[in-house]
Amino acid sequence: MPKVEVCLSPQLIHLFDLKGKIVVVTDILRATSCMTTGIAHGVIQIKPVATLDECKELKNEGYFTAAERNGTKVEGFDIGNSPYSYMEEKFAGNKIATTTTNGTLAITKSTDADEVIIGSFLNLSTVANYLINTGKGVVIHCAGWKGNYSLEDTLFAGALFEKLRKDFEVGDDATSSALSIYSAAKQNLLATILGSSHAKRLEKHDIRKDIELCCTIDKYNVLPYLKNGVLIKK
Repeated sequence: MPKVEVCLSPQLIHLFDLKGKIVVVTDILRATSCMTTGIAHGVIQIKPVATLDECKELKNEGYFTAAERNGTKVEGFDIGNSPYSYMEEKFAGNKIATTTTNGTLAITKSTDADEVIIGSFLNLSTVANYLINTGKGVVIHCAGWKGNYSLEDTLFAGALFEKLRKDFEVGDDATSSALSIYSAAKQNLLATILGSSHAKRLEKHDIRKDIELCCTIDKYNVLPYLKNGVLIKK
């Protein structure tokens, strides 16, 4: 059977052999939740970039721009990193370029894989079903926080592996740990994530409703995937 591995931080991704595998990038609070929401609401293309300058320059190519640093919207950009912003009608049928503190970095570091797809609680079952049908080895790449471990991304990794475990083998200890953590927390998922360091970091920005949305399982049945450097609907 194919294996599932979990990379707990972009700082560790160089330790993984991505060739022939599918990478699922997850940044629950909030980049991949935003990307899933945007694609579900009709955004035709989301281009993740590493820097603010790259993102700003894409305005000249017809992109709306989304930028977040340290949990807040960067001045001079159209939107920040709230999934509710990606629901705005003006973005349907249009393109968004985005740069965030953690999530876009994890995407750009995953491109040696056969495929890069976007995972969130919002599209959990859709991601799982695609991976089961494809049957390739999987690396779940947690965006973390500035290179450090994050609880909410690890909980997603555990939730995803729980759905995959009949068809995939455990590939490393991080996968086993993620499953154990999720199994202990899944009946109180929102409360557990609200207790995480990143949720507490975001408290001062008054985004409780964002966090609640990001913890909603299977709200959407879309699968954003990376093609030629942009995320589109699979």
